[in-house]
Amino acid sequence: MLRVVHYLLFAASLATSALVDAAAPAAPDIRMATTTSTENSGLLAVILPQFEARYGGKVRVVAVGSGAAMKIGENGDADVLLVHARALEEKFMAAGFGSLRRDVMYNDFVIVGPAKDPAGLRGGRDVIEAMKKIAGSGARFISRGDDSGTHEMEKAYWKSAAIEPKGTWYISSGQGMGPVLTMAAELGGYALTDRATYAAYRDSTGLQIAVEGDARMFNPYGVIMVNPQRYPALNFTGAKAFADWITSPEGQAAVAAFRINGVQMFFPNAAK
Repeated sequence: MLRVVHYLLFAASLATSALVDAAAPAAPDIRMATTTSTENSGLLAVILPQFEARYGGKVRVVAVGSGAAMKIGENGDADVLLVHARALEEKFMAAGFGSLRRDVMYNDFVIVGPAKDPAGLRGGRDVIEAMKKIAGSGARFISRGDDSGTHEMEKAYWKSAAIEPKGTWYISSGQGMGPVLTMAAELGGYALTDRATYAAYRDSTGLQIAVEGDARMFNPYGVIMVNPQRYPALNFTGAKAFADWITSPEGQAAVAAFRINGVQMFFPNAAK
């Protein structure tokens, strides 16, 4: 009889444990503010499910320009950032809005345009000379105009070229990378874009790479954990879990494995 009682108690304990496990809540969601290129390219759709399977909760993404993403972080409305505007990232950290920044990956920028190539750029490798040719030819240029990482690089190129872009040929769209590429195709104009988003939109737009390979078109990405000392309600545990994962061998392998038409789009560099 005593053995039966012990067995029943043990069985009840197992049942209770199973109920507790079944009712255990998932890890709290993580709010990520990121640049449009990580979403438009399709990268996040591939790597986030891998992280979520390990973490046990969801990553809620807001994809905007890098500048806007950091504004969201400054307001305490994101737990973690994945962005590509190094100068802005350093200002964000220096101002105390971030608790940790790590390198994650890189790709590069390219200038794309219509097949007719009205500014005669194709085959060029000098991004500054290309900007001068666009302005001099009067060919249309579609700008992000949204303080994104891409827009920040574009402005730096115009400055180096000693050109103030204005006039009917210059269109400041205030849009993300995908819509800008669509506009460039519709208007027969040029655009500065990250290579990954271009690859995702190449077939639908018919745009061609006109300029590539300039060292000044290097495009690094970083992950930043927003500072919980400023915003105690942040999901700091989730932010750290994501930052640790994407810079781990597993996360870096997931980044490296992402391809469009068989071509690697992002190159991990957390180890550096």
